[in-house]
Amino acid sequence: PQQRLVLETGWEALENAGYAPDSLTDTPLGVYLGMANSDYGRTMLTDLPAIDPYFTSGSSFSVASGRLAYFLGSKGPAITLDTACSSSLVALHLACQALKAGECDMALAGGVNLILSPEVHVNFSRASMLAGDGLCKTFDADADGYVRGEGCVIFTLRRLEDAQADGDHILGIIRGSAI
Repeated sequence: PQQRLVLETGWEALENAGYAPDSLTDTPLGVYLGMANSDYGRTMLTDLPAIDPYFTSGSSFSVASGRLAYFLGSKGPAITLDTACSSSLVALHLACQALKAGECDMALAGGVNLILSPEVHVNFSRASMLAGDGLCKTFDADADGYVRGEGCVIFTLRRLEDAQADGDHILGIIRGSAI
């Protein structure tokens, strides 16, 4: 399910940026993806007869960015990383660095997380990691844990001078990033 969501959202990110995704074959497009939850793989392992030839590639983090890159026919870097809650922001940072270094001319960067089973939530709750009231209170003196979330976001990134030269519709500018 996470990989399917990445494929759909990556395609939409390109369309929303004004690019025909099927026109990017053989282009230096980088894919940088954060993933930090393997509920689907754990769930599949509980039902041994359901494990088919596609199980490993369908549940592997390392395959997710490559699957999107392969689907688009791109020739740039394809990296999936897991840095827990910061995964999508680290992916965004690495995509910006790759654009600056000329490793790619365009990049898709983002993250995906789906909560598909209760085990991790139960574990985090028992470890007192989650906010007892279910409310996120970042940087607040009353902060008492965090709140898990799920979804997928992917941004289409280009160097500003390239986007301006091509007349791209620019929604935002990343002035800097760090990890």
